[in-house]
Amino acid sequence: MSNWLSFLSVCLLKRLDFPEMKFSLYFMGYEDTVSAPSNGTERTVWTFSQKATIELTHNWGTESDPDFKGYHNGNSEPRGFGHIGITVDDTYKACERFERLGVEFVKKPDDGKMKGIAFIKDPDGYWIEIFDLKVIGTVTTAA
Repeated sequence: MSNWLSFLSVCLLKRLDFPEMKFSLYFMGYEDTVSAPSNGTERTVWTFSQKATIELTHNWGTESDPDFKGYHNGNSEPRGFGHIGITVDDTYKACERFERLGVEFVKKPDDGKMKGIAFIKDPDGYWIEIFDLKVIGTVTTAA
């Protein structure tokens, strides 16, 4: 969880634990949590009302299961869910920061045909597309 918080500069908006079902949900976003209600129910409603929220699920026990092989990231066979995308102010500046933090790149902004768009990997190997509003319009005009 701390890796998500640090390299994407998101904050934890709300955590929900479901002990009976053995999982936790973490809702991450870019909101200022100082303005969030302290009441649990009101905080949940506030969290779900934000413009951009990412929900991460932790299934309890996988971290101590020697037979757990990890989750499939969808970018190798068999293909499935591929990635999420995050808008930043400047893709190149964001990528400079990711490099300083040692984040692994799938694609740097000037690689490939789609210039100005990057793909990084989160700590579990899931792909995250990084783009900004200055280039996304021109890159996608053919779509």
